[in-house]
Amino acid sequence: MRYDELTPRQLQVHAEADARGDPGYPDPYTGYFVLTATYLRRQGHCCGRGCRHCPWDAAEQERAGRPVRRG
Repeated sequence: MRYDELTPRQLQVHAEADARGDPGYPDPYTGYFVLTATYLRRQGHCCGRGCRHCPWDAAEQERAGRPVRRG
């Protein structure tokens, strides 16, 4: 799933978790734990695993070995 394909509910749950400073949230549809963009940014680098809310630019994602994900 691409970031621009997330449902309004998924975006809302992410925004709420991010505002509280939570490291992540359970996806309302799958139950999978999803890391927030703020938490990922605090790690200091892209892990290359294709995180849903990856805050890193394309160059950092490529450096980490991840196929580039826009958005």
